[in-house]
Order: sequence, then structure tokens, then C-alpha cells
Amino acid sequence: MAGTMQEIAEITGVSRGTVDRVLNHRGKVREEVAQHVREAARQVGYLTKTERKEERARKYLATQPVVRKIGVVTQLSGASFMLSIRQGYEEAALEVRDYGIEVIIRECPDVDEAQQCTAIDELVELGIDALAIMPVECDGVREKLLYLIQEKQMPVIAFNTDIVGVKHLAFIGMDNQLGGRAAAGLLGTLMRGTGSVLGVIGAFSNSTNLGRVNGFSEELVKSFPGITLTGIIPSMYLQENVTAIIRSSILQNPQLGGILVVSNGQLGIRDALQDEEVKKALSQREDQGRPYIVIYDFTPKNRMLLEEGVVDFVIDQNGYDQGYRSVMTLAGFLQGGRRPREEYIYTDITVRTKYTFRPTSE
Repeated sequence: MAGTMQEIAEITGVSRGTVDRVLNHRGKVREEVAQHVREAARQVGYLTKTERKEERARKYLATQPVVRKIGVVTQLSGASFMLSIRQGYEEAALEVRDYGIEVIIRECPDVDEAQQCTAIDELVELGIDALAIMPVECDGVREKLLYLIQEKQMPVIAFNTDIVGVKHLAFIGMDNQLGGRAAAGLLGTLMRGTGSVLGVIGAFSNSTNLGRVNGFSEELVKSFPGITLTGIIPSMYLQENVTAIIRSSILQNPQLGGILVVSNGQLGIRDALQDEEVKKALSQREDQGRPYIVIYDFTPKNRMLLEEGVVDFVIDQNGYDQGYRSVMTLAGFLQGGRRPREEYIYTDITVRTKYTFRPTSE
């Protein structure tokens, strides 16, 4: 018989609530405590809710034929914002197995045309009937998607990122223009409509990033004409590049009023603010503070930045819903021809501060 949370709590000497937080990823716990809990869970053979669902699905799949196949292609697979997206499509994959639908996943580590084209080719070779993709904005991927949609009549859903010139079944993700406007509203209000701001983008080839900075800059011009946008600088999603960009910008302009980082590498913000030269430059500010800072995606790392007071706001795009709904929408189409009511399905935008969640106690 599989062990219980209570048994794990007794073995480790921590509360049942702490065990729950560790095993179900519900909050931050000291790493040494978390390791002790995970080791005890292995000893008693404890299975999480997700693991139990996976076990049931494996047993069911062993007795049922696979009728249809859905392919999933991502990008930036190692980025922290992918955690919730991955959880969404993996849980959906377990659910649709009960209906004879197999989900085959290809996670690409970079924003790379060749990687995605290879992944699509592999999935087509495996006989997929539908595709959910976080597309790279490039001609190679566009041509392959157009072929699948027009020639093979395959339903395709873009999620998280979009691609122009492709008539897909649906796009599921954040309204990135609106997300950019939200960031402009936050910084513009805090800065009382005056001063200078810096934008840091992952890459201009990423439609998600580009939509956010476009919405941000347009809203600044419209609603906060007294604020100067000093530039939008690409970081290529690297933490060290984010550090270098912010460090250089503050040293050049210690009175910088706001910073927007629209992509991965946000831990670089903390590294920049801890730089001794940056600290010295910021001490010359009239308010003796730092620029207001807005980032995206409520990941564990970004939650930590909020808790530590490194950033002021996190704009969250509900990544879990994007991954989950993409697979489930395709499954519904394959089973009964159910089309989504709208081509563009926007997930909720949530603004997080350190005051909108319970602080971790252990």
C-alpha cells in the first residue's frame, strides 16, 4: 500500500501542510526540508495526485487502442514560464488518453526555426492528426503550418506565441498588446507620468515579446506623453544579458524611473541591483530608491523576486490554461468536430504584487 502524507510528516518531523506544499508544489519551502520530504516520500512509496492519474492512465492505455494523435511543439523549454504551461498540456494529455487520444510532445530548447521544423516533421512522420504549437515567427515554420492546414486539412492551434499569415483553428494565450498596455499603466501611474523607462525584450522575432513592447510603447505615447522610452534592448533570454543591460542603463542614467522586462532572464534584475557600482549610482537618486520594475509570469523564481522586493509587479498570463486548453480544444475537434467559438481565445491577465499571495513560512 502506498504511503500517506501523515506518514511522511511523522518521519520527517514537519507538518502535514509542509509535506503537501513540497509534494504538490504549492509554495516555497527551504530546500533542505524539501529534500528530506521527497526522500521520505520515496521510502514509503507515496504517489502525488498527478502520479496517481498517470498510473491509472498507463493501466488504461495498456488495454485501449490509440485512435488519434495530437502533437505538441514548444520553444524555450528550459524557461521558468514553461513550468505552468507544461503542467497544463501534460495534465490534458492524461485526460484525453481515456478517449484513445495520444499526445506526443516535442519541446524545443531555443527560439529556433530549424528545431521547430524538425519537430514538426517528426510528428507528421509519427502520424499526428492535430497540432498545438508555440510557433517561432519565421518563414520555415509558417510554410510547414500552411501545408498542414491547407494540404492535409489538419487542425492547428497556436498557443502562447502566434504567427502571422496562418489561418489556424485558434490562438490560445495572452492578449499581449493588452498585457503591454497594463505594464504601461502601472509604471506610468507610479511615475506620475514623468521620467524615463527602459524596456528589455528577449528577441524581436518572438511575437509574444513584440506584442507586449508594442502595447507598452503605444500606451505610453497615448496616456503618458511625459515619459520617455529610452530604448527596447534584446537580451536573447539570458540572465547575464539582462544584468548587463540594466547595470549599464542605471549607470548611464541613475534617475531611470522604470524598467519593463517582457521575457525570461528576470533573475538578472537582482544581480544588477546588487552590483556595487549600481548601488552607488542609485544612492545619488533624489528618492534614494530604485526604478519601479514590472516583469511577466508568476513563476517560482519571479514570486521570489516579489517576496524579496526586487520587482514591484508580475503580470501573469495563466500559462497552465494555455497548455491545457490547447490540447483539450484539439481533442474536442477530433472527437466531434467541435470548433471554438472564436479564433482568438485570450487567457486572463492577473497583476501580482508581494501583497497578493501568502508569504511562505518555511
